[in-house]
Amino acid sequence: MEVLLSSAQIEQLTGYKRPGDQLRELKARGFYRARRARVTGEVILERPHYDAVCAGAGSAANEENRPRVRPPPMRRVK
Repeated sequence: MEVLLSSAQIEQLTGYKRPGDQLRELKARGFYRARRARVTGEVILERPHYDAVCAGAGSAANEENRPRVRPPPMRRVK
């Protein structure tokens, strides 16, 4: 299994051929680690990140379990 998704897989996933459009679509879908290669300009998306996002890691359901910070109580000044 490859570490990165291929260009054809990214095109199928996003529905776009141009790397800029592909990257914008991936970011909108929650693939925040997607980036462009410096030399070729192609979109790079790591398979473990793709699998994690598709499985729901970091979704709203997991946000419920995060600790919440409460503001400190304010003292009254007399």
